[in-house]
Amino acid sequence: MNFFINRVWWSRLQAMTWKELLQLLRDPILLVFVLYAFTADIYNAASGVSFQLNNAALALFDLDRSAASRELAGRFMPPEFRWIGGIKHAEQGQKLLDDGKAMAVLDIPPGFGAAMSRGENKAVQLQIDAANSVQGFLMSVDATQIIARYGLEQAAVRLGVDSSAAIDAPAINNATRVWFNPNQNDAWFMGISELLNVVTLFSMLLPAAAMVREKERGTIEQLLVSPLSPLQIMIPKIIAMVAVILGGTALGLFGILVPVFSIPVVGSLFLFFVLSTLYISTLAGIGILIATVTNNMAQAGMMVILILAPMMFLSGAWTPPEAMPALMRLGMYTSPLYYYINASYGILLKGAGVMVLWPMFVGILLIGMLVSVTTIIRFKKQFG
Repeated sequence: MNFFINRVWWSRLQAMTWKELLQLLRDPILLVFVLYAFTADIYNAASGVSFQLNNAALALFDLDRSAASRELAGRFMPPEFRWIGGIKHAEQGQKLLDDGKAMAVLDIPPGFGAAMSRGENKAVQLQIDAANSVQGFLMSVDATQIIARYGLEQAAVRLGVDSSAAIDAPAINNATRVWFNPNQNDAWFMGISELLNVVTLFSMLLPAAAMVREKERGTIEQLLVSPLSPLQIMIPKIIAMVAVILGGTALGLFGILVPVFSIPVVGSLFLFFVLSTLYISTLAGIGILIATVTNNMAQAGMMVILILAPMMFLSGAWTPPEAMPALMRLGMYTSPLYYYINASYGILLKGAGVMVLWPMFVGILLIGMLVSVTTIIRFKKQFG
């Protein structure tokens, strides 16, 4: 008897899961949206977003017109900098900055070359448009290094020191080793980050949309009067959406990131997909919970955005945890995306295993258990 009941229970679960998959396949707009997000969106993020200074428009206001001033200006080279020409008046440089046509103006004063030849100090001004604070900071750092290197070389020439000759003096051997992303390729970071963000979005949106669609069409009442229990209505939606999102994850990883951007997969793919299954199931529970407190797709979409935004900000993907206020760092541990990002980078780029990443798995599991209990209680209260 128990075997028969279990067999019927599983057959209903299988039929309902297949129904959810068919419903998604019959929604061409949502299906195209999913395919776009796991392909073109990831490609655009990996290829179009960079944290390096690149082609920064630079104007020259050279009042000295000496060999020294030309040498200094010539050190601001592509790909970091892009000269847009010289200017004749300070007001012209200010207008270029105000109009956004130049990101910086290098102002070399008269007498610069003569002062360098005499070994005297001479100030050089660099006006930077820091409306984009990140790019402004990068330009300031690069320009400071270029000018400092130029000053050291000029000082060495005056002292008669050959920079290529060995100096019998104590020295520090600065040997820098860059691990996991030796070329510091932004596409590796941005591509994986966008993939994880897309997984996060659809893990909540698809289950919420599936449940809210039942409400809007009135089919939820038909399901409730059927022999199905509330769990047999809720679990297939989660299983179906987990399968769809795992398929999208595989498409984004093996269809875009690995072949196009040569992102290495150092760790265990099996472990990564186990982690993703646990994470998607946790967020699918949040999606079902959203559906129980909303009545239409517009409300569900707004609720997803309302939850997604702080989850992303607290994940540490955009702001390092060390730069967050103390209260925000505590809130970071409530974001399942924080654990998912750390574990995913650990598996894909670092080759870390369970012995290293188990706290991340435990964090997602604990949040998932809390979400599951809350969702089941709320679901049974509304639909039971």
